[in-house]
Amino acid sequence: MLARLPYTLLWILALPLVLLRLLWRARRQPEYLRHVGERFGRYRIAAPAPVFWVHAVSVGETRAAEPLVRALLARWPDRSVVLTHMTPTGRATSKTLFGDDPRVLRVYLPYDLGFLSARFLRRFRPQVGLIMETELWPNLLAACRKRRVPVLLANARLSERSAARYARWPALTGLTLVALNAIAAQTDDDARRLAALGGGRVDVTGNIKFDIAPPESLLQLGDAFRARFGTRPVILAASTREGEEASILDAFAACAPDDALLALVPRHPQRFDEVAGLVRARGLSLQRRSDDGPVAPNTRVWLGDSMGEMFAYYAAADVALLGGSWLAFGGQNLIEACAVGTPVVLGPHTFNFALVADQAVEAGAALRADDPRAGMAAAVALLRDPSRRQAIGAAGRGFAAAHRGATERTMAIVEELVGCGKAPLPPGRR
Repeated sequence: MLARLPYTLLWILALPLVLLRLLWRARRQPEYLRHVGERFGRYRIAAPAPVFWVHAVSVGETRAAEPLVRALLARWPDRSVVLTHMTPTGRATSKTLFGDDPRVLRVYLPYDLGFLSARFLRRFRPQVGLIMETELWPNLLAACRKRRVPVLLANARLSERSAARYARWPALTGLTLVALNAIAAQTDDDARRLAALGGGRVDVTGNIKFDIAPPESLLQLGDAFRARFGTRPVILAASTREGEEASILDAFAACAPDDALLALVPRHPQRFDEVAGLVRARGLSLQRRSDDGPVAPNTRVWLGDSMGEMFAYYAAADVALLGGSWLAFGGQNLIEACAVGTPVVLGPHTFNFALVADQAVEAGAALRADDPRAGMAAAVALLRDPSRRQAIGAAGRGFAAAHRGATERTMAIVEELVGCGKAPLPPGRR
């Protein structure tokens, strides 16, 4: 409690600023002003008991959670899943993935103050909690421990940079990790870092994102996109981040053949119009995914202004540049590209997915480049070499298939948590 006191006081002091940030973000995404009461533990819905609780902050975590949620629903058909998020895009993604399934409820997780966490737990009374990837909330986990709700940190990853940040507050970090009943880490390195910070049971289960199968509906949508493009070669800039698009557009204008089309998909929907402005400022003709009809032959850039369709974008492209890897954002998930057999070119900054990126390059499923211009040149070279492009695509499919199985290994831990009732699990592999 003493270790959490300064943290709690900071939260209380920061709460007015947090609300102002909500208002600020609502300027671009009005959805931030919907369901505000849920962020304070006020809910209008109730879930039929018993329930599993899965926390997935935003889009990436929600997509990663999909195989787990489906496995939970299949394994326990008499139970429901409460999916909690922190962003409207994460919430919208869960709606896209699970539709109106009455057994999947979606709400916002309250801010990390003890009395708000208690409200959430009293409302839904989860039997087990699964927190995706790296979300460590000290007061929430303390509330779970007090109410004897077993919690698993699933698909856990922790970069060296993040581990160094957590290490600055060893007492708080250790207390938080000890409150977890188990940790299912993606890699040996992730497990080592989490154990060094104070994690108790840490198992290496692999990356659940390898278990996400390309939905047939999105593969068909990819075919429809391709029909709109015609026979033109297509370079995809996938999940780009602020500051990357300008360099990618300049590299495309300088390096790509005149008949090539750049499919540009920003990661955050509130930036769609901003990125469209960058395209027009360079004199490049633009169409949007939201426009109807085929892509005109003289269109140079096709803006992917939609959410939840990344598999379709990858399936429609000849080669992809991975966003988030050209500046120090840490990269994005490249598994979707590998799964559909699209060669992917990575930038130098992939520390959030370091092992997956290195393994993909080693397996011949991806290429590395130092900057957007070198990345675009590598993409253009692949357009001109169909046999090499096909070989990299086939290597990507094999790479994705070889690393599946994390969901099954994680579910084995969940079954232990359910079976052990309220007791902590015994120590596991470090």
